[in-house]
Amino acid sequence: MKYVPLILFFALLGCKSVQPINTQNVEYAITKNALQLLEDKRFHSVSIAVFKDGRSTIKHFGELTIGKGNKPNDSTLYELASVTKTFTGYVAAKAVLDKKINLDDDIRIYLSESYPNLEFKGEPIRIKHLITHTSGFPNFPIKSENKDAFFEGLKLIKIETKPGETYSYSNTAPELTAYILEKVYQKPYEELVTEFVLKPNKMYQTKFTLNENDRIRLVKGYNDKNELMPNFNRTLWGGISGLHSTAPDLVKYMKLQLDTSNLIVNESHKKLHKEGSDFWEGYHWYIVENDNRSIYRHHGGIYGMQNWFVIYPKQNIGISILTNTSFNETGEILETVVDNLYNNITAN
Repeated sequence: MKYVPLILFFALLGCKSVQPINTQNVEYAITKNALQLLEDKRFHSVSIAVFKDGRSTIKHFGELTIGKGNKPNDSTLYELASVTKTFTGYVAAKAVLDKKINLDDDIRIYLSESYPNLEFKGEPIRIKHLITHTSGFPNFPIKSENKDAFFEGLKLIKIETKPGETYSYSNTAPELTAYILEKVYQKPYEELVTEFVLKPNKMYQTKFTLNENDRIRLVKGYNDKNELMPNFNRTLWGGISGLHSTAPDLVKYMKLQLDTSNLIVNESHKKLHKEGSDFWEGYHWYIVENDNRSIYRHHGGIYGMQNWFVIYPKQNIGISILTNTSFNETGEILETVVDNLYNNITAN
């Protein structure tokens, strides 16, 4: 992309006043990376939120509906998809601190039937295996049309590796985690997320269940053929997906994740399973540590929508990028945008 003067970027943003240099740097970086992303015509809109040094900067670009010019805004609702798992991790971390569960618990003590198949050569699947994708569970539930069917599907699973040894991404495991959390707290999982995460952090626009007005604000996304895609229909607990949120609410979530005085956050950021030299799984966080940088991140992808949510605790920075497009390479492209954005805003 050719160099574009800073003044032109602010003209594109409709900037009305001179802002502090730190904010200028962040706005410039956001705008540069967003406009560069939208040069790829498979992308139609993008919302980017950055929290740095106690300040938030949120910018929206493109159009939600092809040809309509309807730019997203601070009230636009996006599906978070698998970033929902980090909320599951937070509630699980609270349950550990509350002594409702133990990471080493055999998951079958929370199930109503024996499930002799949920072990490998006498080695049971434990809570920590569910939240680190090392349980040996299949990616998608064998049955997911409703909760009763989900448990019937568990009976059909064959565990072929020792739990805790092999990483294999699973959307089955976090749903079972959500069920276990419901059981130990004796409350619906949706209420647990609201009580423990959303209300305390005033994330009033983040929710599982949408009313009529919410549905008007909900993004309708596209695939790479510019075909409108359906929104996700949740049939299980919501441990893997189902939360909707806005860019401003995700800034509040960044603040929570950067709060080192929060014992639940600290627990949820613990490294529970190591992959390679500098990569770990925490409570549904992917943790990267190298040189002088720590990164806690998660990607979310669903029909017509993708996002990355990334926390840099040592630099006190959070970044969220959301788009109304989903195709095979979207996640990698957005990850590159996040990396470039981080490098740009920390360059000076």
